Amino acid sequence: MRSQQMMILCAFGYWVQGFRCFPWLALNFHMAHYLNLHPSTLQLVQNTSNLPMVAKPLYGILSDALYIGGAHRIPYISIGVLLQVLSWGSLALIPVAGKALPILMACVLFSNLGASITEVAKDALVAEYGVKNKMAGLQSYAFMALACGGILGNLLGGYSLLRLPPRSMCLVFAGFLSLQLTISIATREESLGLEKPINQSLMSKPVLRTFKEQYSDLVVAISEKNISRPLIWIVASICLVPILSGSVFCYQTQCLNLNPSIIGMSRVTSQIILLSATVLYGRFWRNVPLRKLIGMVQSLYATSLFLDLALVNQFNLKFGISNEIFTLCFSGITEAIAQFKLLPFQMLIASLAPPGCEGSLMSFMASAVCLSSIVGGFLGVGLASILGITLDNYSNLSSGIIIQFIAALVSLQWLYYVPVSQPSGEQGWKKGRIQRTRKSGRMVFNSVDEYRRERRSGYRNKRLLQE
Repeated sequence: MRSQQMMILCAFGYWVQGFRCFPWLALNFHMAHYLNLHPSTLQLVQNTSNLPMVAKPLYGILSDALYIGGAHRIPYISIGVLLQVLSWGSLALIPVAGKALPILMACVLFSNLGASITEVAKDALVAEYGVKNKMAGLQSYAFMALACGGILGNLLGGYSLLRLPPRSMCLVFAGFLSLQLTISIATREESLGLEKPINQSLMSKPVLRTFKEQYSDLVVAISEKNISRPLIWIVASICLVPILSGSVFCYQTQCLNLNPSIIGMSRVTSQIILLSATVLYGRFWRNVPLRKLIGMVQSLYATSLFLDLALVNQFNLKFGISNEIFTLCFSGITEAIAQFKLLPFQMLIASLAPPGCEGSLMSFMASAVCLSSIVGGFLGVGLASILGITLDNYSNLSSGIIIQFIAALVSLQWLYYVPVSQPSGEQGWKKGRIQRTRKSGRMVFNSVDEYRRERRSGYRNKRLLQE
């Protein structure tokens, strides 16, 4: 019964998260065709809308430290979903919301605020549930649900754009969000076996003090090399690559005049590849040394950028492949590889997260990844401006893609920051429970307070030694 409730709550939640591409596809076409936004402006709007996700560590700390009605995961999921319902519902039911860019941006920002709160609470819930029930690799199943939502969202989105106005697509998504809200409200956290802290005094402490303690725990956790070094690498590998997605999207729709259904189906191909890679990783690739796997994935990601170069230079036509077929089969590969690259790091960080710090640490990683994507997006906007890429001139888009390829290879120079191997399930749980071996013997901490005192003491001693 407990596992069924967890499956319904999280599987449907991750599915809805993947299905967000359905209204976003409509929104992108609306901004490109009805609002006639410049490619750089479109990409700027896309990246600016992700700013609420940069604050994910704040939501994670709140989720770890502040209990609402005796629970600290599901209430935050409900709050985040409610914000999304209000945002997408406003875009669907208030006509002026889709016509005025400032109002549209406000709705999108609130939507992403809600999405980020929900994602933080879901990720922490999955990490905590997986450690408690010794279910290694639970994140891979979440990825599968995410990919399934993306497949259906892109599949329906491409065809719905030909028959439905963007407002109707936003309303459909708001309906799914309402169903998710109903499920989260009806689910009690205690029924999932996630008990309250052993030391009940944690719940009676002042909120500010609890927040400071949780922040301190997060700082101590990310100061550990086995956590900080992989985070540094994944962030650098993303932010160093300028993103030209807005320019490529406008080139496909306005220069090549590709049908919306083709764009949607290309995203379906991307999600199918992601789903297949996730299944293969869970069954076979987890045994591959982590550093070797990430090196191969990053090299493959850099190489896949040449697929956009082939489309821009129309090399596909020389082999008798139409633009529609090439876009359908190959345009989504780069995006799929970029998403898959995050999975091994999510499983690594989840296995190393200290007890009571799952939400903070997982949200810190998500925030760092999001911020690096925003930096990459702004670099892409600047690169497009320098190269003179406009609605009427895509002649230098090839040069931009070549620069992307070179930038993607740079992070391979620091591949030694990635651990050689992924900790096994047992090793991860031991680290998650803060079992440490010292000269005096092994010490096991069974309460959050014990853990905090020991970690802070060790951290202060380390600082004194450095001074």
